[in-house]
Amino acid sequence: MTGVRALEASALLAIVEQAGLAVVTLVEGLECGELLRSRLTRAEVLRQLKTLADSMAQAEPAIGRGMPELDWSGWNALRPCLSGPAGEALDEALWFACESLVPATLLWLRVYRQSQPRLFQMQL
Repeated sequence: MTGVRALEASALLAIVEQAGLAVVTLVEGLECGELLRSRLTRAEVLRQLKTLADSMAQAEPAIGRGMPELDWSGWNALRPCLSGPAGEALDEALWFACESLVPATLLWLRVYRQSQPRLFQMQL
């Protein structure tokens, strides 16, 4: 991977990580119903999830091949749901992301940060 592409990849991974950490912080201690009823928290969680999903979609295929445990297809499938109309499908997608996709993504990013630290270094 060239210097510029490596920089772009590390920036995207940083965005994914920061958005994921924001989601985890926002939903900490909340039950599903509490999140769905909270207009402000829900809106911010949705914004962060869109940022995370969009960033993962922009990653080069080589990054996906180098990090196969990340649920790239799950995030890709979730993206249109996050932009869909309010309703049960959006509610389910929101909670699934908060309870499953985000924690798993953050866990694997920590593993990859230890095993492949160069992917996370923002240097040319």
